[in-house]
Amino acid sequence: MGLCQPVGRRRADGWGLTVSHTAPARPEGLSAYIAVTAAYWAFMLTDGALRMLVLLHFHTLGFSAVQLAYLFILYEVAGMITNLAAGWIALRFGLTSTLYAGLGLQVVALLALAQLDPGWSIAASVAFVMCVQGLSGVAKDLAKMSSKSAVKLLAPSGDGGLFRWVAVLTGSKNAVKGLGFLLGAALLAVFGFDWAVLGMAIVLGVILVAVVLFMPSGLPKGKKGTKFSEVFSKSANINWLSAARVFLFGARDVWFVVGIPIYFYAVLSDGTEDGNRAAFFMIGTFMAVWVILYGMVQASAPKILRAASRPEGELIQAARGWALALFVVPAALTVAVAFSPAPQTWLTVTLVVGLLAFGALFAVNSSLHSYLILAFSKSERVTMDVGFYYMANAGGRLIGTLLSGLTYQIGGLTLVMGTAAVMVVLAAVTSGRLTDQTNKVSA
Repeated sequence: MGLCQPVGRRRADGWGLTVSHTAPARPEGLSAYIAVTAAYWAFMLTDGALRMLVLLHFHTLGFSAVQLAYLFILYEVAGMITNLAAGWIALRFGLTSTLYAGLGLQVVALLALAQLDPGWSIAASVAFVMCVQGLSGVAKDLAKMSSKSAVKLLAPSGDGGLFRWVAVLTGSKNAVKGLGFLLGAALLAVFGFDWAVLGMAIVLGVILVAVVLFMPSGLPKGKKGTKFSEVFSKSANINWLSAARVFLFGARDVWFVVGIPIYFYAVLSDGTEDGNRAAFFMIGTFMAVWVILYGMVQASAPKILRAASRPEGELIQAARGWALALFVVPAALTVAVAFSPAPQTWLTVTLVVGLLAFGALFAVNSSLHSYLILAFSKSERVTMDVGFYYMANAGGRLIGTLLSGLTYQIGGLTLVMGTAAVMVVLAAVTSGRLTDQTNKVSA
């Protein structure tokens, strides 16, 4: 790839980036990678804050668990549709165009949400927020697809460079999104809903202008003549990995979206205004810590897995093993909750510790998937393969979101965690269908 051709003699530094002895100590394409990552950080900060704002604000208005889940359904449906089309759009119009579109649509979504009228009926409020969340879902997946595809094109080859750049982008993104959860809860408690979303819209708008003005060269332009039918992958590995991604993210969101936040709110809030504020801060803090630690483990995944010294075939086999290790956590939490249906201090502590362990194992699984999709993809169709893969990712979140409200309302936290355990098993089974293609030659 022209973006990463060596200049002079190069060596690998501790991060897996290549350093030239005769040229400046920066890989070609690194400036574009940094700019893309910074834009993605800004987006994910507002994405995490918006999710927490919507969840906590509408819960205090009396929305049920299922109604809260409805608020996020169109967000995930829009993500599925967007990811299916975004790869083709990026290949046709260029990665910078889809990145700018993602940031711009998020600004529009935030401004629209500030127009919500407290006097509207519940049905009207749900419909309006669903539509705005759908727009935000389009924005999020345009930005994500652009950022992840850029890594494939910009990362240096050899010595685990691709895995390291993927891990840094994904891990740092989730740490920033975790800060967004805390930011959203804090803004809601201090400034209220309307001023919080308006403030975020203004800040993100300024960042968008800066990114457009100062984005360096390095990302490919559009290519005419690309057919939309090409978005569907013919690779068995990409299809099986996409299926595993559905179950993996369904297993997370089945407790993450509605079940755990509402359970913790019931435990922590005494129903007073001050009690609600304190509960907001504590729930926001837990969600933030969970996502930040998850992101830190993701960024460290190449070291945990010793990726630089292991062939692709071993990493494929590791995907199933790490999924089976993840299964132990929700299975154990299901048993713990079943034996203590009423909220108790020891159960709350157990849930916090168990879910943090889930996050660490989930991070390794997610990093493996994020590396494998880029490893399986060919450079000439990376945007479409990544778009197809993240369509599956959005599908998993959609299933998890639907089940989160439904299972909590039907069977409480026991059914929520039990469902998560089943979905992790399905992720392990589908991961086991991946095959090593690196040493195969045609007959």
